[in-house]
Amino acid sequence: QLQLVESGGGLVQPGGSLRLSCAASGRTVDDYAIGWFRQAPGKEREGVACISSTGGTRSYADSVKGRVTISRDTAKNMVYLQMNSLKPEDTAVYYCAADPSGWCDYGGMDFWGQGTQVTVSS
Repeated sequence: QLQLVESGGGLVQPGGSLRLSCAASGRTVDDYAIGWFRQAPGKEREGVACISSTGGTRSYADSVKGRVTISRDTAKNMVYLQMNSLKPEDTAVYYCAADPSGWCDYGGMDFWGQGTQVTVSS
């Protein structure tokens, strides 16, 4: 059974950067497509970025395109979300999730982490 644990959230000023980490255990990250999602208070959950099981496909939401990069380290069984030029509207709980199909389908995620809070504020 795959387990995912996020870390790296925190308080950052507008314009700042954060790198979120998603640690996988039980299975290897290259067996899954791994996505990052976020949910702000009162808003629906939003798919932010995804990397396919082969690593050959990376997709980004329009709201973050050009500011975030998803990557993975298969040796460490980790997936990362580098976020730059952060804005107050990026404030949310960020989750990583896994799709066993291996394809980036935000609706097909079966395994979820517990989330990490990101707050962008001065």
